[in-house]
Amino acid sequence: MEKTTTNSLSWVIGGAQGSGVDSAANIFSRACAAGGLHVFGKREYYSNIKGEHSYFTVRVSDRPVHSHVNEINVLASFDAETIFRHFEDVTPGGAIIYDSDVANTLLSEVPTVDDHAAARIKKTLEKAGLGLTVQDALGHAKRRGVVLFQIPFFQLLQEFAQKANDPALSKLTRMVNVMALSTSMAIMDFDNEVLARAIQFIFRAKKKVADLNVSASAHVYIYAKAKFAGSNFAYRLKARPTEKDMIIVQGNQSSALGKMVAGCRFQAYYPITPASDDSEFLEANEILDLNDSGKKGSTVVIQTEDEIAAIAMAIGSALTGARSATATSGPGFSLMAEALGWAGINEVPVVISLYQRAGPATGLPTRHEQGDLNFAVNAGHGEFPRIVLASGDIEESFYDTIKVFNLADRYQMPVIHMLDKAIANSVTTCRNFDPGKVGIDRGSMVRQITDKDKGVAGNYLRFKLSDNPISPRVVLGTKDAIFWNTGDEHTEEGHISEDPELRVQMMDKRMNKLELALKEIPDEDKAVAHGSSDIAIVSWGSTKGAVLDAMEKLAGDGTKVKFIQVKLMSPFPSELVRSMLNGVKTMIDIEMNYTGQLGSLVRQHVGREADYQIVKYNGRPMSLDEVYNAVKRIIGGDAPRRQVLKSGA
Repeated sequence: MEKTTTNSLSWVIGGAQGSGVDSAANIFSRACAAGGLHVFGKREYYSNIKGEHSYFTVRVSDRPVHSHVNEINVLASFDAETIFRHFEDVTPGGAIIYDSDVANTLLSEVPTVDDHAAARIKKTLEKAGLGLTVQDALGHAKRRGVVLFQIPFFQLLQEFAQKANDPALSKLTRMVNVMALSTSMAIMDFDNEVLARAIQFIFRAKKKVADLNVSASAHVYIYAKAKFAGSNFAYRLKARPTEKDMIIVQGNQSSALGKMVAGCRFQAYYPITPASDDSEFLEANEILDLNDSGKKGSTVVIQTEDEIAAIAMAIGSALTGARSATATSGPGFSLMAEALGWAGINEVPVVISLYQRAGPATGLPTRHEQGDLNFAVNAGHGEFPRIVLASGDIEESFYDTIKVFNLADRYQMPVIHMLDKAIANSVTTCRNFDPGKVGIDRGSMVRQITDKDKGVAGNYLRFKLSDNPISPRVVLGTKDAIFWNTGDEHTEEGHISEDPELRVQMMDKRMNKLELALKEIPDEDKAVAHGSSDIAIVSWGSTKGAVLDAMEKLAGDGTKVKFIQVKLMSPFPSELVRSMLNGVKTMIDIEMNYTGQLGSLVRQHVGREADYQIVKYNGRPMSLDEVYNAVKRIIGGDAPRRQVLKSGA
């Protein structure tokens, strides 16, 4: 009998897009979290609506985890393509759950397997002297010690329909996703009651659907427990008491929740992956309980005709005094560049949530990359100030969202909050968000106009020149507060002016706000140093999780590595990063882009060139294994200066 591994595994479920892969993965994640376990999950899907391959990876542990791994310990499949695409990644001693009806399916009979993937699969099977059916792929896995669990899903669906005395249920193939999930929970001996509660929660909006899925899950769970009773499968999931204040949250919820707490009361957007989920979550929760007194608030969410309109409406709303935002991805942000400059010259506090994906053009619209850093820092013609802040994970993104609204108001400029597809489409357990952890700062605002606030013409000096580059602002409609907003250079009142001396004064005024911000923003919001060593990883954004987990694994080998997570990209915290690099002999730049964009910023502002570069740009997030192995090569002296990571199905 193999050694049993309890509460430490990587679970993957796959199927055709639109077949319920996400629902099953969310049930699995919630069940594990309700069972007191830690999870980190990532979703991978094609850019079409239905049909192409979709899969969800969930790593489970009794300790906090921050990233995924390449290996699969349990593969829950309910179609042929999932087996063809993932059979090589299942570990010896791991499991493949599969539908008996697909066993004889030929690789050529799966039209959604593209030619490049088919060629790779064919090469692997032919090299092993095998044919090109699902059964051959399963045979290849079995040779490596993978345990196979065959389930007759259609037969079980028919039996369930008879048991429920409802023949129509036999056609509800959508429930196969939950049946595959239930089988995996049965072979791992997970508590079926905890699983049932998770199913009820995920389908809570549709009680009949929830009840049907709970019953179908129980039917298959009992069947699998009986059929595989003697399998002694090596992996187990055991529920335990939940830790205090732990929650499970999806990345597309965390920033939206931060906006609610921050007091964002207007968001305009045009649908674009992966940013749309942010706005849709706000739409689903437009009416808010402001506090225990029972008072209500609301967030106005508007879907516009395009991204130009989205940012223009957000700017207009900000001028009225409402905390306003827009959420977009790379192509949409490209369209916003001109209006971004308008907000810059008019000193308008507006927040842009920039969910990066792989470009250029449409690129890989549902895949991951960190290719927009240089664009965010430099977007727009001419020179104007903006703050760019990057979050590293789901928990950070909640608190950072509140902070970016504070920064926008305090320094009266657009703030770009950099997120990405990896954060948006991940799920994790973390500490319960604390709404009181970050206070609200609305900056310098004038509620009532006096004569000292006016110029010689009797109009409000909205862009008043003084020793302080931040001029007190008023909201549109304030009594006696007459001023002008224009896209042109302007006077203190806002009138168009092309006077050369005034131009210099206004440019200095606006740009000097960056120096002030750099002095006032706390160091922990600029860059964070994790650990201590003369070997330092410099990185940013969602690579944080894989780097932290790799650091822990390296420490287990006796190797200490420092991690400098840069968060503030503009204005760049040169002195702080320089101090963190003091004493570092080997600097490793790790990024999800081709050119190493953070590395170029460090070189520009700090004068330090990375000794090694680890990059990935195939659209899939970095895994713990990839980062660990790449850094291990560098430490061992067996690495080229530039390593390109390529894992991911």
